[in-house]
Amino acid sequence: MRVALGQLPISISPSVNLDRVGAAVTEAAGQGAELIVFPEATLASFAADLRAAAEPVDGPFCTELGRLASRAGVAIVAGVFEPAPDGRVFNTTVAFDGRGRLVASYRKLHLFDALGHRESDHVAAGDQVVLADLCGLRVGFMTCYDVRFPELARALATAGAELIVLPSAWAAGLFKEEHWVTLVRARSIENTIWIAAAGQVPDPAGPATKAATGVGRSMLVDPMGVVRLDLGPAAGVASGDVDAAVTLRVRAALPSLEHRRDDVFGSTAAASAATDNTAAARPSTAGVG
Repeated sequence: MRVALGQLPISISPSVNLDRVGAAVTEAAGQGAELIVFPEATLASFAADLRAAAEPVDGPFCTELGRLASRAGVAIVAGVFEPAPDGRVFNTTVAFDGRGRLVASYRKLHLFDALGHRESDHVAAGDQVVLADLCGLRVGFMTCYDVRFPELARALATAGAELIVLPSAWAAGLFKEEHWVTLVRARSIENTIWIAAAGQVPDPAGPATKAATGVGRSMLVDPMGVVRLDLGPAAGVASGDVDAAVTLRVRAALPSLEHRRDDVFGSTAAASAATDNTAAARPSTAGVG
């Protein structure tokens, strides 16, 4: 499967972001991509009023994502915000197949309350591990800060994920870019799995706040930890092939998943709770905690 990474500047304006997504989807289709992964918070930058921007996954922004996917025949993964019942929002990753159908929605599990940030002031945490079938592959979902929690990637891998998608808005800071590259590669190496990680870059027209920054460095990493694509610090779209045969060869030579000591450490409990998500087309958040 050919996968594109859409490394975009994200505006506080959803309409501006839809224009940028549309142009990137067209470019990805021209590169032969079957799937394009966009950043966390593609709906609106973290510098925006998130509650005002948030909408259900059948709202206008996601409806347009589905239309763009259908028109180009390219599956789309992107970050949005949904209203949460407590007045905050969910930081949600949605996936549309190449026919424009919503096939997954994943609410970020781990909130970035670290290094001077307090994501939980505005964002409510999800409570489900999510996998879905997309473009013929079993795909697991993570979002940004989730990459610091190896148990989530392991739960996805042991539940059958062949590819992990990782939309992000990785903030700049001391050693942060080194952490990003190291963690993405580590999650790939320890699970012998492909990872498609897409990040934001700063919006030149946007407010210069720490909530609106991103280091870029979108990467496609193979099951040996080899970085097949690295988009660096600038906006752009690039594509690479995710080959399940490579995964089989790596796991035959390096069967570390088979060598897990569940008798000592226990099984990955989250794997048994992994959701085949079309928990789908959650059309609203009423009653969801």
